[in-house]
Amino acid sequence: MTPDADAPVETVWQGRFIATKKQGRWEYVSRARGIRAAVIVAIDAEDHLILVEQYRVPLGRACLELPAGLVGDDMQGEPVAAAAARELEEETGYRAARIELLGEYWSSPGMVSESFTLVRAHDPVRVGAGGGVDGEGITVHRVALAQVAAFVETCRARGMAIDVKLLLLLAPSLLGQTSRNIT
Repeated sequence: MTPDADAPVETVWQGRFIATKKQGRWEYVSRARGIRAAVIVAIDAEDHLILVEQYRVPLGRACLELPAGLVGDDMQGEPVAAAAARELEEETGYRAARIELLGEYWSSPGMVSESFTLVRAHDPVRVGAGGGVDGEGITVHRVALAQVAAFVETCRARGMAIDVKLLLLLAPSLLGQTSRNIT
């Protein structure tokens, strides 16, 4: 345990969605008001993955991502599964027959305290256009699982940012390339 673990936490600044904090020598960002996130892996009956493309201001460009959304930003105590189902339909126009919780994960624990709950959307079916709410400008992509790595590379070549959570689906191709290069 580091000496910083017992230091008091100081909130330096807080907005509606994030707060900057200091604890000992560490500075980091956290979600405000106990808000959490759900990230959705949705694979349809024809083995196609549902992805979203959205402009992200901090990156200054579009980003390819798994569908995701906030849990509890409008309703305190909102269940993760309910938020994930709502966000999947808002962002992509797909409705899942069932949401399965796959665990809690942290994407950048040295800088951000935010975690997300990874969920699997079982048997998603298209019920609407998607695209998000309030001008989110989300573009929905339906990509065959066998083509995900190639699709990601095409998006990267076009200058799009790639969300780290896509490594979940890219690991087999990345590890296969690495093991061939090492031997």
